[in-house]
Amino acid sequence: MSDNQVVLKVEDLTTHFFTREGVVKAVNGVNLTLKRGRVVGMVGESGSGKSITALSILRLVPYPGRIVRGSISLNGRDVMALEGEDLRRMRGREVSIIFQDPTSGLNPVIPIGAQVAELLTAHLPLSRREAARQATAILAQVGLPDPDRVASQYPFQLSGGMCQRVMIGIATALNPSVLIADEPTSALDVTVQAQILQQLRNMKRDYQTAILLITHDMGVIAQMADEVAVMYAGSVVEYGDVREVFRSPTHPYTWALLNALPRLDAYDQELRTIPGAPPNPINLPDECPFIPRCNKARTVCRTSPRPLLAECGPNHWVACYNPVIHEW
Repeated sequence: MSDNQVVLKVEDLTTHFFTREGVVKAVNGVNLTLKRGRVVGMVGESGSGKSITALSILRLVPYPGRIVRGSISLNGRDVMALEGEDLRRMRGREVSIIFQDPTSGLNPVIPIGAQVAELLTAHLPLSRREAARQATAILAQVGLPDPDRVASQYPFQLSGGMCQRVMIGIATALNPSVLIADEPTSALDVTVQAQILQQLRNMKRDYQTAILLITHDMGVIAQMADEVAVMYAGSVVEYGDVREVFRSPTHPYTWALLNALPRLDAYDQELRTIPGAPPNPINLPDECPFIPRCNKARTVCRTSPRPLLAECGPNHWVACYNPVIHEW
């Protein structure tokens, strides 16, 4: 796909939290490219920096966090240079997010219909009546039964799956160029998960939306993503075509993640785990942070700076001095 299809480009994104205990290095030099009509999946353990990366793209990093370095380009515009009204109009109109917890993402004391209409009136010259009518239509589009009734209800009166549909309706109401979906299927039953993922597929197909899909579920990544970025300790350690990465995981961390998945052809085999724990983000080492958990670490890994992403195959990059040579 040509470069003119690139809608979001993130380079050397670095976000730190300045706390009393020390500087929490949440995101360290992340590079991402999203293209029109493509899905980039982002996986990694809790605390690896996935959600903070998403919030950084939207310039929504909570205090005491701050983007200390990097550039973010959205449709050719420098997001880091936007302020005030320009920044507000970018959110929702050009890039939007589906938050991880739908119940906490909705205002508990405002009816659902009013929350959807608020987005419309903030960005479009609509009357209250027209905004309310379009809000009901949006609720119907995301598959909510009896949208007129849902529009008059409050978040606590809806199930988790229904709240997630409302969040998707709000996030997609203005057909943004980029949609960030942060764990959109967590805590939902498998039937609702399938419906939510199908709505994301429809957005990709109908509006050529670029989607950044953040999840712990490798199965969701395999179904949905075109490319996958594997994060560890705030950095992308492997990136590439999802089939290539899943078929030939090259970073020891990626290999360990996939090796920990339960297999239907080995039902009597014990589940494998990754020994140890992720490093403390306040005291990240200068060398590769995966060394204490890695069974392939060599002297070069322990004596050299943290490795950078380097091409290891067609549309496949890895940050490792001693990559795995293995195919499933």
